[in-house]
Amino acid sequence: MRILHIMGTLNPAAGGPSQSVRVLMSYASIGYVGEVATFDDPAASFLKDIGFPVHALGPVNTTFGYNSRLVPWVKANRHRFDGVVVNGLWQYCGMGARRALSGTDTPYLVFTHGMLDPYFKHAFPLKHLKKWPYWLLSEYWNLRGAYRVLFTSEAEKRLAEESFRLHRWNPYVVPYGAKGPTGDPDLLKQTFFEKCPQVKDKRHLLFLGRIHRKKGCDMLIDSFAQVAASDPDLHLVMVGPDQQRWSVELQQTAARAGIADRIYWPGMVTGDAKWGAFYAAEAFILPSHQENFGIAVAEAMACGTPVLLSDKVNIAEEIASDGAGLMELDTPEGTLNLLRRWIAMSPGERGQMAEKALHSFHLRYDMQQTAKTIIQIFEAALQSQAKS
Repeated sequence: MRILHIMGTLNPAAGGPSQSVRVLMSYASIGYVGEVATFDDPAASFLKDIGFPVHALGPVNTTFGYNSRLVPWVKANRHRFDGVVVNGLWQYCGMGARRALSGTDTPYLVFTHGMLDPYFKHAFPLKHLKKWPYWLLSEYWNLRGAYRVLFTSEAEKRLAEESFRLHRWNPYVVPYGAKGPTGDPDLLKQTFFEKCPQVKDKRHLLFLGRIHRKKGCDMLIDSFAQVAASDPDLHLVMVGPDQQRWSVELQQTAARAGIADRIYWPGMVTGDAKWGAFYAAEAFILPSHQENFGIAVAEAMACGTPVLLSDKVNIAEEIASDGAGLMELDTPEGTLNLLRRWIAMSPGERGQMAEKALHSFHLRYDMQQTAKTIIQIFEAALQSQAKS
């Protein structure tokens, strides 16, 4: 099955969708043969040695990413693909795909990647108001025209209908997750310690993601300050890009609380160092205010690392039910409870949770199932066309 993905960027710093598409491209052995069209600059360093065909049609000058090259390119190349997957909303990707494929026999899917979560409606009401004209004129019709609109959980599918009163599409919940690590865990940990030597031989919790207000980083720092005295040997590692330049303020908060020497900020890590970060941590923590899925959650579990999550991570409830992690409210009190509950657990209880985390990953979040499901969706679309 030859599949084209269209997305704004493959930059790893952009978060989950870029990572998930990279993983999907690795499943050629099961018939998922893919290419990616992006709005990236062809000279971007992160596109070098990427391992699969990328058609960088950029650069573009706006966040929306209008790109006059997209529609002609898709029209000229669509015959090479059995289907198209549009990744994300609120950029020209969806409009361009609909314009290029409308009236053809090439089906397209839209992967919303959590971008219809009503969190954004409540957290940024003015931005939501500005989105309404584009929703009515284009985005809604991009979804209506899709063969299927993909969600990663029943929770995401349900919440998507709360963002706009006008909502009709063909939804489909697909399994989602990550591709587990390869290599020796001790060697991977050593690679991480080269990036963050201060934490070697120290017990620590790991946050890995964008340093972003949506992620609840401020609540995590404040809560860690409150529990630090109760577990003097526990440290915190904050891994990820800081596009909002917020880490300076967070570090000042830690300094005022007297815990700056117990929190480490190595920046963004990728590849073997990322996997080493998961293996080295006692637990992974994500007190996010909104998280469609959280690929880093699945990646942590793939390393047998328990996860401490807010209830706004859409898969938190099922993980907690598996005994693979803890779940609390996305509030300061909830974040504090996550830390207190973890500290109160015995080494034996933590070990059991680690085993359940790995088991739950293989049961629920192996990304190969995502690839198989997308193939099946396109096969169904092609069979339906043949019958008609």
